[in-house]
Amino acid sequence: MPKYLFQASYSTDGVKGLLSEGGTARMQVVETLTNSLGGSIETMYYAFGADDVFVIVDLPDNESAAAAALTVSGSGAVRVKTTVLMSPAQIDEAAKMAVDYRPPGG
Repeated sequence: MPKYLFQASYSTDGVKGLLSEGGTARMQVVETLTNSLGGSIETMYYAFGADDVFVIVDLPDNESAAAAALTVSGSGAVRVKTTVLMSPAQIDEAAKMAVDYRPPGG
């Protein structure tokens, strides 16, 4: 199943909700969202810095990842950035593929 990294930053209202509910309760919400899309959480961490939360999930496909990101971002309480994660074996397979490409000016 494909893996995705969600990096999230809370708005002021999102921080107020986190202060009210706590981190464990928010993780349960993320777990429910992920499960509803046929996926699962691998790990979730809170952090200092530009991003407040890092979540790695397994989801069935890009459409499921987009649905999660759109739903969460649409709330206005959280801004989400999504990154598709690939294993070393997947990169090995990509490196074996023949690609017709010419660099700019080449």
